[in-house]
Amino acid sequence: MSTLAASHRLSATALRRALNGAPLWSVAVVTCIAALVLAPLFSLVRIAAQGEATLWAQVTADILPAALLDTGLLLGGVALLTGIVGIGAAWLVTAHRFPGHRILAALLPLPLAVPTYITAYIYVEIFDAAGPVQMALRSLMGWSSRGDYWFPEIRSVYGCVFVMSAVLYPYVYLAARLMFLTQSASMIEVARTLGASRYTLFRAIAIPLARPALAVGLSLALLESLNDIGASEYLGVRTLTVSIFTTWLNRGSLAGAAQIACVMLAIVLALIVMERRGRRDRRYALSTRRPRVTQPVDLSGRQRWLATLFCALPVVMGFVLPIAFLLREVFRRGLAEQIDEAFVGHLLTTVGLSGAATIATLAFGIVLVTASRLARLRLTKAALAIAGIGYAVPGTVLALGLLTPLVALDTSLGSLWRALTGERIGLVLMGSAGGIVIAYLIRFLPIATGSLSAGLERVSTGIEDAGRILGARPRELVLKIQIPLLRPALASAALLVFVDCIKELSATLLLRPLNTETLATLVYGHASRGAFEDGSLAALVIVLVGLAPVIQLVRSAETGPGKAGSAGSRGGTMPSFRAGAEKSAPQAPKTVSFRAPLSRPRNDMAIFPTRRSSARSAAPP
Repeated sequence: MSTLAASHRLSATALRRALNGAPLWSVAVVTCIAALVLAPLFSLVRIAAQGEATLWAQVTADILPAALLDTGLLLGGVALLTGIVGIGAAWLVTAHRFPGHRILAALLPLPLAVPTYITAYIYVEIFDAAGPVQMALRSLMGWSSRGDYWFPEIRSVYGCVFVMSAVLYPYVYLAARLMFLTQSASMIEVARTLGASRYTLFRAIAIPLARPALAVGLSLALLESLNDIGASEYLGVRTLTVSIFTTWLNRGSLAGAAQIACVMLAIVLALIVMERRGRRDRRYALSTRRPRVTQPVDLSGRQRWLATLFCALPVVMGFVLPIAFLLREVFRRGLAEQIDEAFVGHLLTTVGLSGAATIATLAFGIVLVTASRLARLRLTKAALAIAGIGYAVPGTVLALGLLTPLVALDTSLGSLWRALTGERIGLVLMGSAGGIVIAYLIRFLPIATGSLSAGLERVSTGIEDAGRILGARPRELVLKIQIPLLRPALASAALLVFVDCIKELSATLLLRPLNTETLATLVYGHASRGAFEDGSLAALVIVLVGLAPVIQLVRSAETGPGKAGSAGSRGGTMPSFRAGAEKSAPQAPKTVSFRAPLSRPRNDMAIFPTRRSSARSAAPP
């Protein structure tokens, strides 16, 4: 017995050394969460492998060529247009003064509140052949039919590029503006002294320094374009997402849809690699003690009005026009009468699903981030990175991959319940909203972990070291130190996750039980029947709810360069930047002041900046 006990003690000691003193539960938790994220992806590959060879030949011959062409044109066009609009507008409102530049700087992010599918429905109603724009042109010019004139076709790949770019350019704009605000004035002033023109300053200095953040913003815009199903399907663009949807539901081929989804996953991984290569681990830092940024230059003559027009046009096309159309339809058609028992039920369903997913996501995010903080191991870092994959996986692919795990779990629960009670309970997750909540959890978990990680990294580890010296256990460190300091980040993450759940269409459309409608699926249903105007009220509610996090992002982005960029910032990963590159940093209460006598804070460069940390840059020559 003594030998057995000694062997157990040796095993426990070896395990503690392997875990570097971290609690075993923290390692187990992050591993389980990573397994939850990977489960639908492995299931997807398994379903695809079960397909017959003739099926793959049919997919590659009939579906993939057109889908890859349309997807490539869409991604290339969105990257080009969002880059031009986002970077150009961010540079103009940051580096120049012109009429309305301050107001436009705050209005430019607002199109993020409008989902891409709602914008597509509105643009078809406005710019289609039977819309008010072409009808006005025919009446004004005396044209009798469409054959008498040429007008851009909104139901095309190029129309889809325009619609998506009008909504998604703020991702690039926010990333670029944040970096432009934090760039040191010394480099710009030296370049001006050497005779550099405004264009040279923009091309040779501002863009290279902002490249890491621009890679994040462009990648986010492209991932959102891949995830979209409503706009692409409505505009007649056969993207990979639409092909998965039609192959699965219309053709009844689950294996074929899984094979297309695997191709789509490969494209997503390529985008992630491109984003990482765009950053290449470069650090851009600015002194947090006395930040001095470039002062805006006044534009004169015609340039000032061209700058105003360039910055105002995206706001009008991406936000003002959709909002005006929805308000007009609501009042003209008297859609306020739709607020009946059925509409309230759909609204409560939407709020209930989003609220449950938000609570679950925040709970998992807190556990994942705090456990990774306590266990600084390669395993926990890898698990945290795996958990961040969820946001990059399109909702259609995620829903397809969740089918087998959810059915297997329902079968196990049914067998257990029948063994205990002798009764059948049927489908628990697939027959209820549980599958939707799980899909939301996996997809939006990176938003919570990104926001919480950014907030926790701003907190000196000296606080935790002092707690350990005073005898605090890991659970007490989490409950009494980390979570109280994370309250601002928790509020920001909760708002972002809640609104994203309300707007999510792809996963909701494929996993919802029968006779279950959310506001997003309600709008999709009206548009599918060719009567989108009847869903204007639901669309307006989605847009108004989505304004809250966008306004919060605008406010935090305008807090100043000292707060906007932290020393040593890498520009963030895609999920962490999406969660809020302009997050406020939680600070320890001013009434609590102490020093950790035995350890120096590991992130003291961010908390206690020195002269060596100011205005460093590792930009390429």
